[in-house]
Amino acid sequence: MALLQYHKASVTGIVSCYPQNVVDNLSISPLLSEKDAAKIVASTGIKERRFVSDGVCASDLCAQAGEKLLNSMDVDRDSIDVLIFLSQTPDYLNVPATSCILQSRLGLSTETAAFDMALGCSGFVYALSTAFSYIESGANKVLLLVGETLSRFTSIEDRTTALLFGDAGAALLIEKNDDAETSYFSLRTNGAGAKSIEIPCGGYRNPANAENVQMKEYEDGSKRTGLHVTMDGMKVFDFTMKEVINNIKSVLSYAGAEIPEVDTFFMHQANKFMLDMFAKKLKTAADKMPISIDKFGNTSTVSIPITMTSYAQNGNKNAGKSIFCGYGAGLSWGSAYLNMESCKFYDHIEYKES
Repeated sequence: MALLQYHKASVTGIVSCYPQNVVDNLSISPLLSEKDAAKIVASTGIKERRFVSDGVCASDLCAQAGEKLLNSMDVDRDSIDVLIFLSQTPDYLNVPATSCILQSRLGLSTETAAFDMALGCSGFVYALSTAFSYIESGANKVLLLVGETLSRFTSIEDRTTALLFGDAGAALLIEKNDDAETSYFSLRTNGAGAKSIEIPCGGYRNPANAENVQMKEYEDGSKRTGLHVTMDGMKVFDFTMKEVINNIKSVLSYAGAEIPEVDTFFMHQANKFMLDMFAKKLKTAADKMPISIDKFGNTSTVSIPITMTSYAQNGNKNAGKSIFCGYGAGLSWGSAYLNMESCKFYDHIEYKES
């Protein structure tokens, strides 16, 4: 049972970055009438999203977020011990690791350890735990970069996914703090449900070929290739309703804390209906569970960070004792309980294209 605790690490700063291109969910999909799209918008809460332009990668969003964060906090770039890049949409399939490219782009020391992580919507919590573990092991500063360009593998002609996913990036600084309050993590996996969310082709199990890169029409009228993401919405919903609340309660129990002690719940932004259900089941006020899904959609690993900066954009600069909870592809899920009082929340920035 992956119940973990850390005693010397704090998140000290965060910036997120989103693309310029605004996508109106009422008109983006040629498969859905405005009436049908409006029904989906009403249930998901996703009114608009941001898509990158051609040639822009997740690393580009992360690089601008990282520059803003390091400059705003006046961080000596030689002081970054570890760089972690979390994404399902790296620059290259495997080689080279995008983290290595970002180390150079951000002007970090060659003594910096850099590596990639790939995980779905739970990934932010997992990556944060990894960053904390490096601090616990002796590192002083870890730069966590989180980015996704999900528009790259989403078909706008797929009824189940066309109006869900968006693009964004974020940068967080995690630092050693001998006076930090203990942070608690609860991480879980059920690979038996892996096919609930998948891109069936393009990897080494089912390499891309002339056939599976062609658009194919399915029984419900959806059109996608084997390189587009597929999702069984009901299975994902059932999994979420079964596991998420229990996981939050497990991490709070591990910390010896109660739900009323939590100041802010930063939840993965899957859809508004789920968020409302979580608030109801946790018996917590809706304003303790900020949302960003209305403007950015489901940005997977970035949805928690961009919700944090949206929270700051609305004038809230101190999140206090916070729950982070991510859940989705894998199936994988995890929660964290930590004190965010020492974190500087910077307003998110719009990506500037060169």
